[in-house]
Amino acid sequence: MTGHALPRCPWPGDDLMRAYHDIEWGVPERDDRALYEKICLDGFQAGLSWAIILRKREGFRRVFDGFDPVRVAAWDETRVAAALADPGIVRNRAKVAATVENARAWVRLAEAGTRFSDLVWSFTDGRRIVNARKAIGELPAETPESRAMAKGLAAAGFRFCGPTICYAFMQAIGMVNDHLVGCYRWGDLQG
Repeated sequence: MTGHALPRCPWPGDDLMRAYHDIEWGVPERDDRALYEKICLDGFQAGLSWAIILRKREGFRRVFDGFDPVRVAAWDETRVAAALADPGIVRNRAKVAATVENARAWVRLAEAGTRFSDLVWSFTDGRRIVNARKAIGELPAETPESRAMAKGLAAAGFRFCGPTICYAFMQAIGMVNDHLVGCYRWGDLQG
């Protein structure tokens, strides 16, 4: 499944990135906790490479209580300070604070009876967008849907979720199939 000889998108540069590309990226995700984790990790990626975040993902999971939004929403400044002292994550105060605020926004949605998954997927009317791009240069940084998502998430209290982060999130969670048409995963993920 993650062999080197398969035709794939050009961006996975090492075994970890190839495994992510081959197994996770672009696969539809609707689990609320998993979506919270992914939107937070995409926020941490801002200004960095995805490879850095992926290498530290287990550290992020450990520090952020398995990305349990209910637990993270209860964090106080002591927990934030402990996270900022942990070399297993990207230690950026604004991004750590956003992860806590995003958990609180997630909890508010749940308390109001709205699943995070339903909110996120509403920006494509619950459907997947399948693109047919042939080159990496054809991939946009943002789209009308990602701009709408950024605006909607901000209105719900989420932070570090601008249009570019939202588009990366949409690609990661399979709302958008942006595997290139020459990649074996593009066809796998048509359905």
